[in-house]
Order: sequence, then structure tokens, then C-alpha cells
Amino acid sequence: MEKRPENIKPTPLEGGKESTGGGRTAIVILSIVAAVLAVILAVLYISKSRLVNDLREEKADLTEQIVNLQHDYADLTSDYESINSQLDSSREEVAQLVERIQKTDATNRRLMRKYEKELGTLRSIMRNYIVQIDSLNTLNHKLTADAAAARKETATVKKHNEELQKTVEELSDKVETGAVIRGRDIRAEAYNKHGKVVDKASSAVRILTSLCLTENNLAQTGPMRVYVVITDPEGNILKNSESRVCNYAGGELETSASREVDYQGSEVELSIYLNDIPKFGKGIYNVQVLTERALLGTTQFMLR
Repeated sequence: MEKRPENIKPTPLEGGKESTGGGRTAIVILSIVAAVLAVILAVLYISKSRLVNDLREEKADLTEQIVNLQHDYADLTSDYESINSQLDSSREEVAQLVERIQKTDATNRRLMRKYEKELGTLRSIMRNYIVQIDSLNTLNHKLTADAAAARKETATVKKHNEELQKTVEELSDKVETGAVIRGRDIRAEAYNKHGKVVDKASSAVRILTSLCLTENNLAQTGPMRVYVVITDPEGNILKNSESRVCNYAGGELETSASREVDYQGSEVELSIYLNDIPKFGKGIYNVQVLTERALLGTTQFMLR
């Protein structure tokens, strides 16, 4: 067995010093990587937190807009039943949208975009309601104004027609009044059997009434009957077999005698006899001369 020399010392392994230095480098590198990862995670966490906060703020803002729109719908009123029915339906949609967004998480961006679109649609619908209501109100105001103007015009026309009618009636009355034939120089006298004028009741056998129909170009022309009503002192109307009934003042009037004449607007003199009276009493006799349209005049005579 061969012996090692005692003076020979063991030689250290080659590369031992370099191996220790490599381990330390690895540790440093891992530490740097860990630090970088920590920084990245911190940045990601902060970014995520900010994103969540931004989404929550967006949700809060969107929710506020929807709630404000709900208030606007509540304040919108209309006098038209058809629009009110549509408004009620839209108010229900807004209420449901408020309820849905309050139950949805802010990070659900798909639903948030959907709610945002629904908000835009409901706003557009509301603007259409406002345009419709304004248009109808404008039309209603115009129709009201037109109706008021029409009523005013109708009232004016009615008043004018009433005034015109009144004028026509007044003119008609004047024309009718002017068209009435008048009598003048009315005279009544008693005659005896010899044809002489007498004033004794015992001698009188007939009464002659004479008059003149005045000229009137407005009066109706043609055949016309003139009546005489003679009342004795007792108030009785003297009549004979030829006496007629006259339609006068809306009723029938008994007359003493009458005569038909052809009146052509010029003056006409005429006489009307009352014969065949058995007896005349003493006193004042009243005489009325008339046509079916008007009283021509009156006179009196007395028998002793």
C-alpha cells in the first residue's frame, strides 16, 4: 500500500468561488422580478379600482338621468286622452328602467350600454310628446280663436240682421201705413121718402153716407168694398137684409151697409145708402166708415 507524502496538502476544488457568486446573482434577479411583479400587481389593482369607481360613477350618472327623466314624464301633462294613454305607458317603461338599473352591477357594461340606449329612446319619445302637445295646443288655441271670431262675427251678423229686420219691419209698417186708403169729407144725413134731407126721426126713411177716398199711389188698387156701421142712440147697429159682415181687426164685424168701388189710386167720391129701416129713434147716431184694412173715418148726425 502506497502512502501519501505527509507534506502534501489537499488542493481546493476549482471553481468554488465562482459558484458562490452565481447564487447571489440569482437571488438578486429573483428579488428584482418579484419587485417588478409586485409593482405590476399594484398597478393592475389600482387600475381595476379606478375602473370600478369610474363604472360606478357612470352608473350613478346614468341612474340620475333616468330618474330625472322619470320626473319629467311625471310633470308632463296633456288635455288629450290619446296622448295621456301613451304617456302612462311611457311612464311605466321609465319606472321599470329605474328598477332594473338599480339592481344591475356597475361592472356589467353590456347592460349599462343597453340602459343608456333605452334612455335615449325614451327621451326621443318624450320630445315627440312635447311636439305633439304643443302642436295640438297651438291648433286648439287657433280653433278656439277662430271659434271666438266666428261667434263674434255671427253675433255681429245676427245683430246686423236684427237691425235690418227691424228697419225692414219699420219700413214695412211705414209702407203699410202709407198704403192705407184714407177717407175725407165724411158726412151722414137722413132722408125722407121724397129724397129730402130731414132731421126729424119720424120723417126719416133712409140714411145716406158720403165720402171721398183720398189719392194714394202706394195703396193696393182694384175692387174694394167700403162698409158703413151706423149705431142708433141706444147703441144698436142698424141693419137690413143687405147688411154684410166685415173681416176687420182680426175678427168679424157686423155692418149696416156697403158698396164696392174700383180704386186705382186716384180720388173716388162715393155714397152709401142704408134703406129699409122700420123706425128711427130720436138722438145722436154714430157713423163709422171702414174697409177690411183700415178705418176711414167717423161722423155723427142727430134726429129730433
